Amino acid sequence: VQLQASGGGLVQAGGSLRPSCAASGRTSSPYGMGWFRQAPGKEREFVASISWSGSNTYYTDSVKGRFTISRDNAKNTMYLQMNSLKPEDTAVYYCAADVGSGYFSVSRRAEMYDYWGQGTQVTVSS
Repeated sequence: VQLQASGGGLVQAGGSLRPSCAASGRTSSPYGMGWFRQAPGKEREFVASISWSGSNTYYTDSVKGRFTISRDNAKNTMYLQMNSLKPEDTAVYYCAADVGSGYFSVSRRAEMYDYWGQGTQVTVSS
């Protein structure tokens, strides 16, 4: 599976962005997907994940109520609607695929993900 993230950018605090992640290659089997981020000088952290079915989603506490993860399996694309952005959301955002997850489950642990995109920069100015 190859993953291509896009849609990051520079936005003022309180603004919105909607990065996306397009998957290609081995996409016939169901798999979960997730977003992770890494800020300068910090470790990569989990942001959100979604099962193949879309019925199960998970968020880190700091983004609950502000971010929404979704996917369109017909387009092999995952999205992250980011609202009410804060300067502390500034990071490189990476998408990843958990190919062993099946239809309904997905992990929140980075080590469970098999494929990673190249990342898209999100910068929130105060």
